[in-house]
Amino acid sequence: MNEKNLKKKSLEYRKTILEIIFQSGAGHTGGSLSCIDILNVLYNSVMNISPKNFSGLDRDHFIQSKGHSVEALYTVLCDCGFYSKKDLSTLNQFNSHFIGHPTIKVPGIEHNTGALGHGLSVAVGLALSKKIDKKTNKVFTLLGDGELSEGSVWEACTTASKYKLDNLIVIIDRNDLQITGKTEEVNPIEPIDKKFESFGFETILTNGNNISDLLNVFKKIPIKGGKPTVIIAKTIKGSGVSFIENQINWHHKVPSEDEYGRAISELNEKLNSYE
Repeated sequence: MNEKNLKKKSLEYRKTILEIIFQSGAGHTGGSLSCIDILNVLYNSVMNISPKNFSGLDRDHFIQSKGHSVEALYTVLCDCGFYSKKDLSTLNQFNSHFIGHPTIKVPGIEHNTGALGHGLSVAVGLALSKKIDKKTNKVFTLLGDGELSEGSVWEACTTASKYKLDNLIVIIDRNDLQITGKTEEVNPIEPIDKKFESFGFETILTNGNNISDLLNVFKKIPIKGGKPTVIIAKTIKGSGVSFIENQINWHHKVPSEDEYGRAISELNEKLNSYE
């Protein structure tokens, strides 16, 4: 998929995220909007994952460790053909498998996540199994920046380094905000790059809301043979909707009817600029 179409798709994805959160009355709006460009590029340009090969082992793997932003993942998986838009519209409804965190009951979901700090450990295990089986497939995992305060993240890093898992790509959604405030005020995590480097990772920084930058970064992986890679993707929480961007109260907030209409109008205006 070319860069222009990826940019348009990101805008359409944002509309869907807002739609399903508005209709369901619950959802992590800010974080889903901050990571959607990353998921867009991964699923539509980088990873070898599809409904056809998902049941097999000769494919890439993706673990969304920041499971609370599941609306973004559900949106992309729907677009990739794992299920219908009708199924997606049941988000948070009684008896629906489309709940507030990833579950393997939803097609295309690799592993149940949501307890922050666990996803990287699962990804390390998958990457190690690929190495043992002499497979060349890659394992990708997306973490939130507030999640880096969990000690299990760094325990997993030591294992990834020990076994030289250069098939492991960790992506940090660095939007600077978590549920109770700015990450550097809640529990400082900088310098993130130096910390990962000290654990044996190759690090690279990029703009996680810029399609061109993301495409260029993913072309470079693995950065160095014998070392796992971490991509620190600088993003904006609530990216793409002006009145949601960088607003801590939008971590878990449902737009009102007026806010929903304003957001969709803003996104449609951006889409029209591509025509």
